[in-house]
Amino acid sequence: MNELAQCVVAVKKGSSDFQTPMYFFLSQLSFMDICQLFAIVPKMSMDFLFKKNTISLAGCGIQVFFTLTMGGAECLLLTVMSYDRYVAICKPLQYPVLMSRRTCLVMSAGVWFGASFHALIYTISVVQLPYCRLNRIDQFFCTVPALLKLSCSETHTYENGLFLSGIIFFLCPFSLIIASYISILSIVLGMHSVEGKHKAFGTCLSHLCVVGIFYGAAGFKYLRPKSYRTPQQDKIASVFFDIVTPMLNPLVYSLRNQDVLLILRKWIVKRPLTT
Repeated sequence: MNELAQCVVAVKKGSSDFQTPMYFFLSQLSFMDICQLFAIVPKMSMDFLFKKNTISLAGCGIQVFFTLTMGGAECLLLTVMSYDRYVAICKPLQYPVLMSRRTCLVMSAGVWFGASFHALIYTISVVQLPYCRLNRIDQFFCTVPALLKLSCSETHTYENGLFLSGIIFFLCPFSLIIASYISILSIVLGMHSVEGKHKAFGTCLSHLCVVGIFYGAAGFKYLRPKSYRTPQQDKIASVFFDIVTPMLNPLVYSLRNQDVLLILRKWIVKRPLTT
């Protein structure tokens, strides 16, 4: 166990060069958050400023596609990141092999392909629905539930399918994350080194915070039964999941990551003062 603790510490120290899989996946997460915000915030800000509040069906479809893609990609990426933490702590000697650069690239490509394919199916399905009511979306931006309310066709089956696929798409990765951290916890509790335990928990805490925020917001937005939904709750859930959560992720990882804080302190110290 002492050797295992030393390996965990070594993995943590080795991350300071920002070339480890953990930082590669963090860069992917940051890119997803930026894309999510750019898909929503500019158009929403223009609507608030100029009071036009209009969008074409094609523009609405593009917005739905990007928000679904980034949300699904983050869901899958958090699962990949939990596997990375599992290998780093539970199988540290095999970490360079199991998490090679090629493996990380394949995982990343799988995340993007799976999320975009899932989003494309939903977007095409909802855009092709007939719309014959007042085309007014009771939302700050386009969402699938908001568009379904405008359709003059029967959408009950589609809504049930959306609810079921949401359960599968979110709960399956969440179950894998829970399984990973159960294995991590069993290994960490068996360590004799207090420093090793702190290092291991430190590498996982930020990820657990992001997982809790993401899945809490996603569950409230997508997994509530229709009978318990209100337009006001849908607005709050959409804003928190699609806007607030991507803004919180960088803060959570930056404030908990000693390497990032060290670089930030050096940048602040070296930055010349201007008057």
